[in-house]
Amino acid sequence: MTTREFLNSVISANISEELTAYAKDAIVKLDERNAKRAATPSKTAVANEPIKARILDYLADKGATTSTEVGGAIGITTYKASALLRQMTENGLLASEEVKVPKKGKVKAYRVVR
Repeated sequence: MTTREFLNSVISANISEELTAYAKDAIVKLDERNAKRAATPSKTAVANEPIKARILDYLADKGATTSTEVGGAIGITTYKASALLRQMTENGLLASEEVKVPKKGKVKAYRVVR
């Protein structure tokens, strides 16, 4: 049971006005804390911003490029490149498409949205 579920149970049980008021106040504080946490980027997100900028610079004059190529050119692992490219695609900075790679088959490739 989460804290929110517990507090909602206390409110719905209506044990006393004092407990109900306390639970409602605690839920408001939870919402404020969650809003603040959502608005503040994590340390990893902040550290990834310069890498994302380098990826955009690298892809600016290229066609569809795989995460393996991006990772090798930028100096990061293929897994990190793939994750960052996926985030950038979700944010609308890049578009993804499937390309055929000899001896591998179809793989996902990324290009800058213009």
